[in-house]
Amino acid sequence: MAEKIYPASKPGAAPAPAPAGNPTFPATKAQLYNNSRPVYRPQPRRSRRSFCCSCCLWITFVIVVLIVIVAAAGGVAYVIYRPHRPTFSVSSLHVSQFNLTSSNKLSTKFNFTITARNPNKKIAFYYDPVSVSFNSNDVDVGDGSIPAFTTGKKNTTALRTVVSTSGQSVDDNSGLKSDLKNKKSVPLKIQLDTKVKAMIGSFKTKKVPIRVTCDGIKAAAPTGKTATTATTSDAQCKVDLRVKIWKWTV
Repeated sequence: MAEKIYPASKPGAAPAPAPAGNPTFPATKAQLYNNSRPVYRPQPRRSRRSFCCSCCLWITFVIVVLIVIVAAAGGVAYVIYRPHRPTFSVSSLHVSQFNLTSSNKLSTKFNFTITARNPNKKIAFYYDPVSVSFNSNDVDVGDGSIPAFTTGKKNTTALRTVVSTSGQSVDDNSGLKSDLKNKKSVPLKIQLDTKVKAMIGSFKTKKVPIRVTCDGIKAAAPTGKTATTATTSDAQCKVDLRVKIWKWTV
């Protein structure tokens, strides 16, 4: 079978039409420029929450470090100085007057001696003036004061004062009136309030309020002009630090 030969297009003839579909055009300058640039990808912004979290972590870390440093310093100071709180004890209590009139007016006079001890070898205590009050069956039976004093290292100091009251009203139903009428011994509670600061080496602390409370004392009203001696063998004194929190003192 003979092959068919198609003649070539004649010179000057129009080009063959482009195949059907999307026509192609030469690339523009903008397309050529964009092809050479890297693709832009926006960087994510750090959120405000992440910044706050970082700040909180650093603050917490600093606080923990400070607490550890303070605790370590306190532990070293305790090992070196071995601090102990001062102690107090009632040495003697003489009752010169303890009278209740028919109009329920109370007059008292006590000669009071209390001993302050400092058990520390490297710490001294400096006390402000001390206010002293006597109480029996919830009735104030006397007030007094002790001048400012110091207890040195391993020192014992005896403190003497006169505690008294005059014209103090006593309720008819008070247990104090009943005890005095029946000539019984009355219980006494002694309270001392002051401020104290400590000297540790060459360092002085700030003044802090303390309260000394002594219980277990029995006193009898004197007969005539002879004073009586209160029973103090069972007396126990405790020292409490008075801390003020807002409007309350604990």
